[in-house]
Amino acid sequence: MKKPIILFVIITTLIISILPYKNYAQIKSMSMIEYSYKVKHIQLSDEINIAYADEGEGVETIIFIHGLGSYIPAWKRNIKELSKKYRCIALDLPGYGKSSKNPHNGMMTFYAKVVSEFMDKLNLKSAVIAGHSMGGQIAMVMAISYPQKVKKLILVDPAGFELFNPGQKSWLENIFTPNLVKSTSVEAIETNLAVNFYNMPDEALFMIKDRIDMRSADDFYNYCYTVSKSVSGMIEEPVFDKLSLIIQPTLIMFGEKDNLIPNRYLNPGRTVKIAENGANSIKNSKLVMVPKCGHFMMFEKPEVFNKEVADFLN
Repeated sequence: MKKPIILFVIITTLIISILPYKNYAQIKSMSMIEYSYKVKHIQLSDEINIAYADEGEGVETIIFIHGLGSYIPAWKRNIKELSKKYRCIALDLPGYGKSSKNPHNGMMTFYAKVVSEFMDKLNLKSAVIAGHSMGGQIAMVMAISYPQKVKKLILVDPAGFELFNPGQKSWLENIFTPNLVKSTSVEAIETNLAVNFYNMPDEALFMIKDRIDMRSADDFYNYCYTVSKSVSGMIEEPVFDKLSLIIQPTLIMFGEKDNLIPNRYLNPGRTVKIAENGANSIKNSKLVMVPKCGHFMMFEKPEVFNKEVADFLN
């Protein structure tokens, strides 16, 4: 049991040692973060402005929903390949990335409604909905609440399969405050992102730099508030007991070495048990466990993700 822990410490130390500490940017707004794709904007109700990337074309349209604290670039290693066959749309949820930062309740039903309205604005009657982590829980809520708009589901290390008792929920909500997120040190930022991977690829280092850069942005506190409310939203609107209502064909992918699901402090155990429990509750689902892979499965093993998605859609 000690070898994996020692290996993780060594890898994290090496990552930290090669990062360009003195090259972080001072940005005025999170909208100044560089993306690999042309960013478009669309105005929704309640003064919500959504930033999104729209690449490729094809019979199928895939809408990619990022996870907690993340943004559009989380999908860059997937959109590049999948946009050769499909229309790939990735959006920044309200409060994240380049989207508007007005305070909101962070509920999963709120985000699902936003994605639904976003689809209406783009004249999309239905689409394949792909979600990572928190985005996976949002995708499941969409499939249940707006079944006619969801042709198929792609869930990547999704939140929502893990259950928490009332005491655990209270602890999580109390600890994830906006000030906690805001005060996260550089070292903690590096470690937190490294924990998302089994073996963090060099291609992911930009996420650390972006997360550190955004601390100087005027809208950074609103982002921190959104992250805090999103944690509460996942906890307050559990989806596990409703999984049987999902009727869409569903592809579920988990990294076997996911260090975040289940929560290692509150529910220590094997990821595969959580994954199987969730998959068994969704009637028409396929579960893929990816070896030597962590929580950011689609970024760490893009070749596996892209092939599984293409096979699933074909």
